[in-house]
Amino acid sequence: MGRHRNNATILSILSMGLGQIYNRQFIKGLLFLIFEAFGIFYFVNNLKDALWGIVTLGETPRTLVKGTWVDGDHSIFIMIQSLITLIFFAIFLIIYVMNIRDARKIGIEREAGKTPHNFVQSVRYMLDYKFAQAFLTIPAIGILFFTVMPIIFMVMLAFTNYSAPDHIPPTKLVDWVGFQTFKNLVALKTWSHTFYGVLIWTIIWAILSTVTTYFGGLLVALLINQKGIRFKGVWRTILILPYAIPQIISLLVMRNMFNGQFGPINQYLGYFGIGQIPWLTDPTIAKVTVILVNMWVGIPVSMLLILGVLTTIPKDMYEAAEVDGATGFQKFKIVTMPMVLFTTAPTLITQFAGNINNFNAIFLLTGGDPVKGDYQYAGATDLLVTWLYKLTLNQNKYNMASAIGIIIFIIIASFSIYNYRRTKSFKEEDMIQ
Repeated sequence: MGRHRNNATILSILSMGLGQIYNRQFIKGLLFLIFEAFGIFYFVNNLKDALWGIVTLGETPRTLVKGTWVDGDHSIFIMIQSLITLIFFAIFLIIYVMNIRDARKIGIEREAGKTPHNFVQSVRYMLDYKFAQAFLTIPAIGILFFTVMPIIFMVMLAFTNYSAPDHIPPTKLVDWVGFQTFKNLVALKTWSHTFYGVLIWTIIWAILSTVTTYFGGLLVALLINQKGIRFKGVWRTILILPYAIPQIISLLVMRNMFNGQFGPINQYLGYFGIGQIPWLTDPTIAKVTVILVNMWVGIPVSMLLILGVLTTIPKDMYEAAEVDGATGFQKFKIVTMPMVLFTTAPTLITQFAGNINNFNAIFLLTGGDPVKGDYQYAGATDLLVTWLYKLTLNQNKYNMASAIGIIIFIIIASFSIYNYRRTKSFKEEDMIQ
């Protein structure tokens, strides 16, 4: 009892494919053996260097010898190569475990009197019953190397001193510094003043931009949906135009319109005796301006979403409210608003998270300016994400930018998960399951 499963398991532990060969699945076992051979060849040549590289990040910088530069270790290249090798090793271990489980499963089936599938039958079974899992493996691998790996790389950078001017390869090496970057960001005065200032404005911006666009879209949707409004299709078409035009064009046009020196808005105001208003150069007015412009490009999105919800609300609910003597405002409070919030709450949370990372609205309109003298490489309207951009591309402060990226992720993930779990739509879905 249990002889086949135990033998297949032990053989698969000793070497990939041996358990399958024992179970008379010769082609599958041979494929596992070939995969293991390639894996061993690759890891013999690379795994030791990967472990050395991920620990040391290099030991010899590029040096100048008799007027000639002699190449040394490039810490960032070493980190990337080591990370790729370790990910391959993790995949190899996962497949190794799958090989053991597969051999044990077939051994159990043999003990139950079943005949193991041959290679053709195994392929047919996979296409018929496991096609979704097999097909999803391809995009999963792509996500692993093009999404997950860069995220891991960014997280690793936050724990190094990779920044200009003292630790930029290849002339200088990069070292692990633990949580020192995070400590500098939140405790060192030259950095913490900028960080807390930008963080507070980021949260204020996310709240105001979300609230104004959402309730602005709600107001417009309610007005269009009124019974006495004619040509509703025309109104919807006109009001959706700001969204139909590419956002980059709208923002660049708005930037020129609000230009303090030659912008048309100040020129028109001048006809009424109003002096030039520093729309984009005064710290406070610039913040108000970006919120107003964001309303212009964001309200149509909320309007479309809420119009769709309004059409799904049963008219019987309004008729019942009228029978009970409810006023227009009471019908809105009791029927319309709960139904709209129930449907759009997850989207509202998504909009808030998106506004925290709303790079285009700030960068294309103000570029993060106006400049603040007591800020470290940041302007008055910079969000964490635009500050991160400046630190990366303009100042080469890669470790600090990576730390900010991690903080942004923690803020968005914590807020989104906490608030989504509190929505009625999530609770009702959880009850159904």
